[in-house]
Amino acid sequence: MAEFATKRAFGTGASIREQLRAQDDSVVVEAFLAGEERAFQELVERYQTRLLNFIYRTIGDRERAEDLVQEVFIRVHRHIHRFDRSKKFSTWVYTIASNLAKNELRNRSRNPLVLFQTMKGTRAEDDDRPLQFEDSQSRPDDMYRKRHLRALVEETVAQLPEHHREVFVLREIEGKSYEEIAEITDCNLGTVKSRLNRARNAFASIIEPWLD
Repeated sequence: MAEFATKRAFGTGASIREQLRAQDDSVVVEAFLAGEERAFQELVERYQTRLLNFIYRTIGDRERAEDLVQEVFIRVHRHIHRFDRSKKFSTWVYTIASNLAKNELRNRSRNPLVLFQTMKGTRAEDDDRPLQFEDSQSRPDDMYRKRHLRALVEETVAQLPEHHREVFVLREIEGKSYEEIAEITDCNLGTVKSRLNRARNAFASIIEPWLD
């Protein structure tokens, strides 16, 4: 009955792809499970760029990150029927991506160099944030200073331990909540916050002299 209702809901009016774009993840997942293959492509389009950026920032190899993103969606397609739909799809897919990235790092013989393309604030609790790496109202004559500042940030991030780097990317770049990060990394909230604080402290010690 649910399958019939889902197919019927996406079968009239605007194109199915347009209707899918207007729905949240849970509805799109339901549509795919009901037999609508275009719903899976919608999920891919929603998450492939975000997952690529996340994995790339974690392992520091863009070509390998592209391969791992493909593997993420292969696993999603294969196991989505086991996905607990009482939870967020985004958390589940990031967990898969995180596990693949961790496996990649474990298989390497040396520590990866991780370069961040941006350091824009995405956090909701501004009072928790000790540093801000970009100022949208900066003047052109600040560009040299900003490039130097970003280089310092990237160098610091590259030296962070894997588990510190991962929570930093999830929080500061992806904007995930503490609860989501805990689920994605399979850590408790206390551990997540502790690792994040250590990563921020490492930044502060280097960047503070460059801040006005």
